[in-house]
Amino acid sequence: MIEKILPAAVVAVEAYDDPPEAVLLPEEEPCVAKSVDKRRREFTTVRHCARQALARLGRPPAAIVPGERGAPGWPDGVVGSMTHCAGYRAAVLAEAGEIITVGIDAEPHVPLPEGVESAVTLADERVHLAELAAAHPGVHWDKLLFAAKESVYKAWFPLAREWLGFSDARLRFDPAGTFTAELLVDGPRVKGEVLRGFQGRWLAEGGFVVAAIAIAV
Repeated sequence: MIEKILPAAVVAVEAYDDPPEAVLLPEEEPCVAKSVDKRRREFTTVRHCARQALARLGRPPAAIVPGERGAPGWPDGVVGSMTHCAGYRAAVLAEAGEIITVGIDAEPHVPLPEGVESAVTLADERVHLAELAAAHPGVHWDKLLFAAKESVYKAWFPLAREWLGFSDARLRFDPAGTFTAELLVDGPRVKGEVLRGFQGRWLAEGGFVVAAIAIAV
Protein backbone atom coordinates (compact mmCIF):
# COMPACT_ATOMS: atom_id res chain seq x y z
CA MET A 1 0.00 0.00 0.00
CA ILE A 2 2.49 2.63 1.12
CA GLU A 3 4.75 2.03 -1.88
CA LYS A 4 2.06 3.72 -4.00
CA ILE A 5 2.99 7.10 -2.53
CA LEU A 6 6.77 6.74 -2.52
CA PRO A 7 9.35 7.21 -5.30
CA ALA A 8 10.86 4.14 -6.95
CA ALA A 9 14.18 4.65 -5.16
CA VAL A 10 12.52 3.86 -1.82
CA VAL A 11 12.02 0.21 -0.87
CA ALA A 12 8.87 -0.42 1.18
CA VAL A 13 7.96 -3.51 3.21
CA GLU A 14 4.72 -3.70 5.18
CA ALA A 15 2.87 -6.23 7.34
CA TYR A 16 -0.69 -6.49 8.55
CA ASP A 17 0.05 -8.96 11.34
CA ASP A 18 3.00 -10.19 13.38
CA PRO A 19 4.57 -13.20 11.63
CA PRO A 20 6.22 -15.85 13.82
CA GLU A 21 9.50 -15.49 11.93
CA ALA A 22 9.83 -11.88 13.10
CA VAL A 23 12.50 -11.86 15.80
CA LEU A 24 14.74 -9.31 17.44
CA LEU A 25 18.51 -9.22 17.26
CA PRO A 26 20.38 -9.33 20.59
CA GLU A 27 21.19 -5.59 20.48
CA GLU A 28 17.48 -4.78 20.17
CA GLU A 29 16.21 -6.97 22.99
CA PRO A 30 17.01 -4.52 25.84
CA CYS A 31 14.89 -1.83 24.14
CA VAL A 32 11.67 -3.75 24.84
CA ALA A 33 12.71 -5.96 27.74
CA LYS A 34 10.16 -4.32 30.04
CA SER A 35 7.52 -3.55 27.41
CA VAL A 36 4.01 -4.96 27.25
CA ASP A 37 3.32 -7.60 24.61
CA LYS A 38 1.64 -5.19 22.17
CA ARG A 39 4.62 -2.83 22.17
CA ARG A 40 7.06 -5.72 21.82
CA ARG A 41 5.21 -7.19 18.83
CA GLU A 42 5.04 -3.83 17.04
CA PHE A 43 8.71 -3.15 17.71
CA THR A 44 9.72 -6.61 16.50
CA THR A 45 7.62 -6.77 13.34
CA VAL A 46 8.55 -3.31 12.09
CA ARG A 47 12.23 -4.24 12.43
CA HIS A 48 11.54 -7.48 10.61
CA CYS A 49 10.12 -5.34 7.80
CA ALA A 50 13.19 -3.11 7.91
CA ARG A 51 15.56 -6.06 7.59
CA GLN A 52 13.59 -7.31 4.59
CA ALA A 53 13.99 -3.85 3.06
CA LEU A 54 17.73 -3.91 3.79
CA ALA A 55 17.94 -7.24 1.96
CA ARG A 56 16.21 -5.74 -1.06
CA LEU A 57 18.85 -3.02 -1.05
CA GLY A 58 21.49 -5.74 -1.10
CA ARG A 59 22.58 -5.06 2.46
CA PRO A 60 23.07 -7.50 5.35
CA PRO A 61 20.76 -7.69 8.37
CA ALA A 62 21.44 -5.04 11.01
CA ALA A 63 20.18 -4.14 14.45
CA ILE A 64 17.97 -1.06 14.40
CA VAL A 65 18.22 0.49 17.84
CA PRO A 66 16.35 3.68 18.76
CA GLY A 67 18.65 6.64 19.15
CA GLU A 68 18.08 10.30 19.94
CA ARG A 69 14.36 11.00 20.50
CA GLY A 70 13.62 7.44 19.47
CA ALA A 71 14.77 7.87 15.87
CA PRO A 72 15.86 4.56 14.30
CA GLY A 73 19.59 4.03 14.02
CA TRP A 74 20.10 3.01 10.39
CA PRO A 75 23.26 1.47 8.94
CA ASP A 76 25.70 3.90 7.35
CA GLY A 77 24.61 4.96 3.91
CA VAL A 78 20.93 4.17 4.47
CA VAL A 79 18.01 6.48 5.21
CA GLY A 80 14.65 5.20 6.33
CA SER A 81 11.48 5.54 8.31
CA MET A 82 9.15 3.19 10.17
CA THR A 83 5.56 3.28 11.36
CA HIS A 84 3.20 1.00 13.22
CA CYS A 85 -0.38 1.16 14.37
CA ALA A 86 -3.12 -1.33 15.13
CA GLY A 87 -3.11 -3.83 12.25
CA TYR A 88 -0.28 -2.30 10.23
CA ARG A 89 3.51 -2.03 10.31
CA ALA A 90 5.82 -0.66 7.62
CA ALA A 91 9.45 0.21 7.05
CA VAL A 92 10.81 2.14 4.08
CA LEU A 93 14.51 2.44 3.23
CA ALA A 94 16.68 3.94 0.53
CA GLU A 95 20.30 4.49 -0.30
CA ALA A 96 21.51 7.85 1.05
CA GLY A 97 23.03 8.53 -2.35
CA GLU A 98 19.54 8.62 -3.86
CA ILE A 99 17.25 9.91 -1.10
CA ILE A 100 18.18 12.60 1.43
CA THR A 101 15.41 11.89 3.90
CA VAL A 102 12.13 10.01 4.11
CA GLY A 103 9.27 10.08 6.60
CA ILE A 104 6.16 7.92 6.77
CA ASP A 105 3.21 7.47 9.08
CA ALA A 106 0.12 5.26 9.08
CA GLU A 107 -2.97 5.54 11.27
CA PRO A 108 -6.33 3.76 11.45
CA HIS A 109 -8.81 5.62 9.25
CA VAL A 110 -11.06 6.83 12.06
CA PRO A 111 -11.60 10.30 13.55
CA LEU A 112 -9.18 11.68 16.09
CA PRO A 113 -10.29 11.26 19.70
CA GLU A 114 -12.27 14.17 21.07
CA GLY A 115 -10.08 17.10 22.03
CA VAL A 116 -6.99 15.99 20.10
CA GLU A 117 -7.59 18.04 16.95
CA SER A 118 -7.21 21.35 18.78
CA ALA A 119 -3.92 20.12 20.27
CA VAL A 120 -2.30 19.13 16.97
CA THR A 121 -3.60 21.81 14.57
CA LEU A 122 -3.30 25.52 13.95
CA ALA A 123 -6.47 27.60 13.79
CA ASP A 124 -6.31 28.03 10.02
CA GLU A 125 -5.68 24.31 9.60
CA ARG A 126 -8.95 23.61 11.43
CA VAL A 127 -10.75 25.84 8.94
CA HIS A 128 -9.04 23.97 6.11
CA LEU A 129 -10.06 20.61 7.56
CA ALA A 130 -13.67 21.71 7.91
CA GLU A 131 -13.74 22.80 4.27
CA LEU A 132 -12.24 19.50 3.16
CA ALA A 133 -14.70 17.51 5.26
CA ALA A 134 -17.65 19.37 3.75
CA ALA A 135 -16.44 18.81 0.18
CA HIS A 136 -14.99 15.30 0.62
CA PRO A 137 -16.69 13.58 3.56
CA GLY A 138 -15.24 10.15 2.76
CA VAL A 139 -11.89 11.01 4.39
CA HIS A 140 -11.23 11.60 8.08
CA TRP A 141 -9.11 14.66 7.38
CA ASP A 142 -8.26 15.23 11.03
CA LYS A 143 -6.61 11.81 11.32
CA LEU A 144 -4.88 12.32 7.97
CA LEU A 145 -3.45 15.63 9.20
CA PHE A 146 -2.12 13.87 12.29
CA ALA A 147 -0.44 11.22 10.12
CA ALA A 148 0.98 13.83 7.76
CA LYS A 149 2.46 15.87 10.62
CA GLU A 150 4.07 12.71 11.97
CA SER A 151 5.62 12.09 8.54
CA VAL A 152 6.88 15.69 8.50
CA TYR A 153 8.61 15.21 11.85
CA LYS A 154 10.18 11.93 10.75
CA ALA A 155 11.55 13.55 7.59
CA TRP A 156 12.70 16.65 9.50
CA PHE A 157 14.52 15.11 12.45
CA PRO A 158 17.40 13.36 10.61
CA LEU A 159 18.17 16.68 8.89
CA ALA A 160 17.77 19.09 11.79
CA ARG A 161 18.34 16.86 14.85
CA GLU A 162 15.86 19.11 16.65
CA TRP A 163 12.31 18.73 17.90
CA LEU A 164 9.50 19.92 15.62
CA GLY A 165 6.14 20.48 17.29
CA PHE A 166 2.68 20.13 15.79
CA SER A 167 2.42 23.93 15.67
CA ASP A 168 5.73 24.32 13.82
CA ALA A 169 4.39 23.31 10.40
CA ARG A 170 1.28 24.39 8.51
CA LEU A 171 -0.28 21.73 6.30
CA ARG A 172 -2.52 21.97 3.24
CA PHE A 173 -4.07 19.00 1.47
CA ASP A 174 -5.02 18.43 -2.12
CA PRO A 175 -7.86 15.87 -2.31
CA ALA A 176 -6.07 14.31 -5.29
CA GLY A 177 -3.49 12.83 -2.91
CA THR A 178 -0.76 15.36 -2.14
CA PHE A 179 -0.01 17.77 0.68
CA THR A 180 2.37 20.59 1.48
CA ALA A 181 3.97 21.38 4.81
CA GLU A 182 5.16 24.94 5.37
CA LEU A 183 7.78 25.11 8.11
CA LEU A 184 7.15 27.89 10.61
CA VAL A 185 10.60 27.59 12.18
CA ASP A 186 14.07 27.90 10.67
CA GLY A 187 15.03 24.75 8.83
CA PRO A 188 18.43 23.24 8.06
CA ARG A 189 20.17 23.68 4.74
CA VAL A 190 19.26 21.01 2.19
CA LYS A 191 20.81 20.94 -1.27
CA GLY A 192 22.37 24.33 -0.60
CA GLU A 193 19.17 26.10 0.46
CA VAL A 194 17.35 26.63 3.73
CA LEU A 195 14.57 24.08 4.02
CA ARG A 196 11.23 25.91 3.97
CA GLY A 197 8.88 22.96 3.83
CA PHE A 198 8.04 19.55 2.44
CA GLN A 199 5.96 18.09 -0.35
CA GLY A 200 4.19 14.85 0.52
CA ARG A 201 1.66 12.34 -0.70
CA TRP A 202 -1.20 10.62 1.09
CA LEU A 203 -3.53 7.69 0.63
CA ALA A 204 -6.66 6.38 2.36
CA GLU A 205 -6.98 2.65 1.72
CA GLY A 206 -7.84 -0.58 3.50
CA GLY A 207 -8.96 1.10 6.69
CA PHE A 208 -5.82 3.21 7.07
CA VAL A 209 -4.54 6.65 6.17
CA VAL A 210 -0.88 6.84 5.22
CA ALA A 211 1.35 9.83 4.54
CA ALA A 212 4.84 9.93 3.07
CA ILE A 213 7.57 12.45 2.34
CA ALA A 214 10.78 11.77 0.42
CA ILE A 215 13.42 14.24 -0.77
CA ALA A 216 15.57 13.00 -3.63
CA VAL A 217 19.24 13.86 -3.93
